[in-house]
Amino acid sequence: MSTSSHPLAGQPAPSDLLVDVPRLVSAYYTGRPDPAVPSQRVAFGTSGHRGSSFDDAFNEWHVLAISQAICDYRKQQGIDGPLFLGIDTHALSTPAFASAVEVLAANGVELMLSKDDEYTPTPAVSHAILVYNRGRTSGLADGIVITPSHNPPESGGFKYNPPNGGPAGTDITSAVEAAANRMLANKLDGVKRTPLAQALKASTTHRHDYLNTYVEDLAQVLDMDAIRGGTIDLGVDPLGGAGVHYWPAIAARYKLQRLNVLSQAVDPTFRFMSLDWDGRIRMDPSSPDAMHGLVALKDRFGIAFACDTDHDRHGVVTRSAGLMQPNNYLAVMIDYLFTHRPHWPAQAAVGKTVVSSRMIDRVAVQLGRPLYEVPVGFKWFVDGLVDGSLGFGGEESAGATFLRHDGSAWTTDKDGIVPALLSAEIAARTGRDPGERFTELTQALGRPVSDRVDAPATPEQKKRLSALSPQQITSTTLAGEKIENVLSHAPGNGAAIGGVKVVTENGWFAARPSGTENIYKIYGESFLGDDHLARILGEAQQVVDKALSAS
Repeated sequence: MSTSSHPLAGQPAPSDLLVDVPRLVSAYYTGRPDPAVPSQRVAFGTSGHRGSSFDDAFNEWHVLAISQAICDYRKQQGIDGPLFLGIDTHALSTPAFASAVEVLAANGVELMLSKDDEYTPTPAVSHAILVYNRGRTSGLADGIVITPSHNPPESGGFKYNPPNGGPAGTDITSAVEAAANRMLANKLDGVKRTPLAQALKASTTHRHDYLNTYVEDLAQVLDMDAIRGGTIDLGVDPLGGAGVHYWPAIAARYKLQRLNVLSQAVDPTFRFMSLDWDGRIRMDPSSPDAMHGLVALKDRFGIAFACDTDHDRHGVVTRSAGLMQPNNYLAVMIDYLFTHRPHWPAQAAVGKTVVSSRMIDRVAVQLGRPLYEVPVGFKWFVDGLVDGSLGFGGEESAGATFLRHDGSAWTTDKDGIVPALLSAEIAARTGRDPGERFTELTQALGRPVSDRVDAPATPEQKKRLSALSPQQITSTTLAGEKIENVLSHAPGNGAAIGGVKVVTENGWFAARPSGTENIYKIYGESFLGDDHLARILGEAQQVVDKALSAS
């Protein structure tokens, strides 16, 4: 496996790499998935069903079948409140939105569409569900967000959020997936549908002011007065995503005169993005290559930040550190929040995934807070955020959310907007930007170095890797240190991690397949420097190669 970057990584996308939007949309309507081909079936990963119409992996039939399956699931479960429907700026999201509305309206679902047809970020949908359901035991709301998140422009995506407001758990997604695939196999038999014009005029179709409801409530989760009083200039790039109208509204509502919205352009080719490490366009705010343009602004602004297309991930650039690694910023957020939120539950835990930095473990110990370590997937944090036993939940991929000031749930899905703005609150209230604060933490707790290596993998190879067990790890040492633990299940909740994690005193690696792309990932971290990290990743590679070559 090579870790080398594409020669054009970090550079603007040449025109020949831009997606052909008319052809893409045409393929959405004309393609027919073959349920006998695994890659063309409905498959819910960690964040819903994703794929491209070019590959017959995401087209009208998929959306019609999934939408009907969700309607049937709601009926079975007695979910009869409104369904909040969000949408991002990917080219396939608009036709998928139309297809979903046709099915949802035909099934008599009380639909909540955005007031002015503006795009709707994932956190705004989660927030809307929780606000509506607060104090209710019946007539509960749920939601759908049509988004492939940060994935390339030719991608489409569709995810379901049940009444807890977070990503649907495996029990739900497995049932929806199976039902949708049955409908595909039966040429959409059982799918109810009404023409879009009629669906939009239905008595069950309503308008909801997602934008202003979310923006107005921000003062309940952030110190907006402190942000307004801050003395550094802030820059935000919405990356042509679903929050494009939210940032000017935030600046106006809270009189944030130092917050500069750098672009409000929306372009389904995402031609304004620089190419990611592999030469593809990807709206990943944690990638230095994808964020090349934002990183270049570090001397212009005290802090600059960006969010991915559905605004459930954040990227923070500080003058002191450039683009912060997601893990580093997660550690800073945790350190700050648990010392500046006096009304949070006294025993509220720190939530992290098994592939997040052990710097977070060390910060939690310093704070005297319990650690709740779970597999990759934000769904594992939902219950804890709802009942307040988790103050914070964060993923290594730059997705996080945290409680309101009063200790109640803000969102139970990832929120890119709030962590981005928190960077300004931290700077305003501590006098140090998050990069400077991270340096202080390393002086007390050690400096981690980390890397993630990605490589292509077939579905069969991914399956083999996910089935790795501790018994297959026969070594007693890793990079010269005694192996303290080999995990196939998360310590926080005992759920399978879909791979293995090998831990020593000063380092670890985890190997797992991606839930959304045909790649596998090796995460590694060391508190002993780059050479030690290189040894960890090299030995991890041997483990993965052995697993993938097994017959």
